[in-house]
Amino acid sequence: MSHKKHLKKNSFHYSNKLSMADLINAESELGRTLFGPIPMGHQREFFASKKNVWIWHENWVDQFGKLQEMTIRYEVRPSGVYKRPNGGNYQRIQGEELTNFRKAARMYLDLVKTRLYC
Repeated sequence: MSHKKHLKKNSFHYSNKLSMADLINAESELGRTLFGPIPMGHQREFFASKKNVWIWHENWVDQFGKLQEMTIRYEVRPSGVYKRPNGGNYQRIQGEELTNFRKAARMYLDLVKTRLYC
């Protein structure tokens, strides 16, 4: 049987067992909606890839026709939340950035719980 998703009253319902990749894609489909409209020509992803690890990815083609990408990996550790932009060094986030991350993570969890795993 194929993996089909059926929309039912603004929620996802899956008729078959899906792989972890399928679930992450479904969660990301919901997560990308948290930050408002996606600009034309942009692609956006936001999802929890595994326990205590979150991924934000956005790509677009700039005015020169060159693909631009930004990927930020967030890790929630006992000592704080750390981000790793584009494979660089980890940096601890604080203040408004930390508040915004926590808010986005809570919204994401609420959204996938109520729209995907209901």
